[in-house]
Amino acid sequence: MLVPIFTLKLNHKINPRMVAIGKYDGIHPCLTAATQAGKVFIHNPHTRGQRPAAHRLSQSTQDSDISLLNINQAVSCLTAGTLGPNTTGHTLLVGSQTNLLAYDARLIYNIQNVCHMLIVLQVTDGANAIVLGKLGDIQNPLAIIGGNCALQGFDFEGNDQFWTVTGDNVRSLVLCDFTADGKNELLVGSEDFDIRVFREDELVTEMAENETVTSLCHMHGSRFGYALANGTVGVYDRTARYWRIKSKNHAMSIHAFDLNADGVVELITGWSNGKIDARSDRTGEVIFKDNFSSSVAGVVEGDYRMDGQIQLICSSVEGEVRGYLPASKEMKGNLMDASVEQDLIRELSQRKQNLILELRNYEENAKALPGVSEGESKKGVIPANTQLQTALSVRRATESQRAHIELNISTPNETIIRAVLIFAEGIFEGESHVVHPSVQNLSGCVRVPIIPPKDIPVDLHIKAFVGGKTSTQFHVFEITRQLPRFSMYDLNVDPSATQPTGKVTFSINDRPQRVVMWLNQNFLLPEGIDSPDITFTTLRAGGLLKINMQPSGEITLRTDDIDLAGDLIQSLASFLAIEDLQAEADFPVYFKELRATLTEVDEFHSVHQKLTAAMADHSNYIRNMLVQAEDARLMGD
Repeated sequence: MLVPIFTLKLNHKINPRMVAIGKYDGIHPCLTAATQAGKVFIHNPHTRGQRPAAHRLSQSTQDSDISLLNINQAVSCLTAGTLGPNTTGHTLLVGSQTNLLAYDARLIYNIQNVCHMLIVLQVTDGANAIVLGKLGDIQNPLAIIGGNCALQGFDFEGNDQFWTVTGDNVRSLVLCDFTADGKNELLVGSEDFDIRVFREDELVTEMAENETVTSLCHMHGSRFGYALANGTVGVYDRTARYWRIKSKNHAMSIHAFDLNADGVVELITGWSNGKIDARSDRTGEVIFKDNFSSSVAGVVEGDYRMDGQIQLICSSVEGEVRGYLPASKEMKGNLMDASVEQDLIRELSQRKQNLILELRNYEENAKALPGVSEGESKKGVIPANTQLQTALSVRRATESQRAHIELNISTPNETIIRAVLIFAEGIFEGESHVVHPSVQNLSGCVRVPIIPPKDIPVDLHIKAFVGGKTSTQFHVFEITRQLPRFSMYDLNVDPSATQPTGKVTFSINDRPQRVVMWLNQNFLLPEGIDSPDITFTTLRAGGLLKINMQPSGEITLRTDDIDLAGDLIQSLASFLAIEDLQAEADFPVYFKELRATLTEVDEFHSVHQKLTAAMADHSNYIRNMLVQAEDARLMGD
């Protein structure tokens, strides 16, 4: 069983996801975290009396080990690392909703316990997440911050070396060699549920999830871990998801660390209920877990005992800190305690009992097959040709129901469907939906309305209980059906509908049949569609979508939804393996709104300049009055 090699009780609360390790003098690692009231503390146990390194942390931490840095504004993110090209110590970077502060903290070891502030930068879009390192072909390390739909990268002099926009508010960042070209790409998790990959300012690819991406961490190569706001954690290798699990608790922090000393890092997750667990990067299997008495704030690593061994360092929001060494060879990867093994034995025993019961049911059914009587049908015997059939169709909105996709699940004979369980990411709350018809309404057909919130392809994993009308035991049928990406679009067009004014035009060197194949894969279309010229009604926002292709290969998409046009072009380019595509777009409604917004911004700038001038005048008045007041005080007037 793996146990902590040191435990600290710090008298400071720690803000979640705002924990870092920094070597500010280039030698000694210091735990750095944001705490209450706009402060950052730096814990430095290495300046105590000269004791053997292995015993430095044997006593509880004293307040003299902690230096407090007063930021005077709410801290939203922090990190530490090498920013300057010729610096020996790490730089501490602290972000807020208005500023990015860089500190040269080498002087935390002197008597005054002060830090030198190197840079104060105003960031208009805020700093929700921060990462420090090299990006693409940019030579110097950058402090990259993510804010309100924007990404900015600053060098050690405060110069803006990198800037681009992303789809929504940024919540997490990590640098990773995603394309295996020897250069780092930037992975961005945002509130629109997407993980985007940037090669400098170029968008390489994106992965759609079903909740806000709260944490990202690089594991090795092109593999990275992620955590969502709904309690999901998992691992991707490039765009392929290896595994994911979902918990009722929230993942507060994730980190990659080789805890079982097998040469491959595990995904370490700190949870809101105080649990710490380590999972295999290949399977997601839990190999270690421990518990804090309060929510985990952060998980980092460093040689905190200065004995040449890197420790996994976990901290809670109440200020408790624990350090774990990787497993020794004698443990042979057995990191769990005996109670966990007992739980596993109990779980396997329960599974064994279930399998025995299922086998007994099969044996009874086999005996009853030659002649099926009413009594035998109660045991669940069904005709051999029974199968589960599914169909998807588009349904427009009515007075009683919103527009939706109807999933029709049926059997071809007299059997009935007693219940249906559907698993689907991002469609149902909790990712699952159960339909359980009443006894009076049992039949061989169940209809389930599905309303996809976004245009993403979704796998529907369907399980149905099928049996006779008097059955007490049922067969479980399983089937998977994919919901196309653009399923909320109907071919039935209202003749009186307003024609779209926005359009995008581009040319491809492919046959129309290839575009028809793309249409059939991504839309719910009836059989026999053989032309790329097609018109849909958009069921979410109303309006029309028109697709037209000329013999020359020129395609025109007509829609007033600029986001939909972008999604359609991305999907078609991916299907046709097109890397570069020249497109001409015209969206009069959007451009009109943009001009109106820019006019308002100019008016705000004008008011801002007037207010600034007025403030400067008032400052001069106040300065003069202060001088006069001081003169009057001295003269006793």
